[in-house]
Amino acid sequence: MTDFPPPPPVDPEKIARQRHFAIGLFRLSGAFIVMFGFLAIMQRFTWVQGDKAKAFGAIMVIVGLFQFMIVPRLMLALFKRTKP
Repeated sequence: MTDFPPPPPVDPEKIARQRHFAIGLFRLSGAFIVMFGFLAIMQRFTWVQGDKAKAFGAIMVIVGLFQFMIVPRLMLALFKRTKP
């Protein structure tokens, strides 16, 4: 029979810092995606021009706003539900 050692004690402050960092990282990346989308809408990239640039940029802005506003709230709800 194999006995596993007891798990190490959990530091709630360390977990809270990690969760805060993850939420901040998702918000920051969402903001960058929104800026990238607006640059695409303004046709600042040579690899996408015309109507395709506007459609691509609009999709990027919507995805970035979702990641900036909705994903951190979903993560917060998940973090509140699970105990460290």
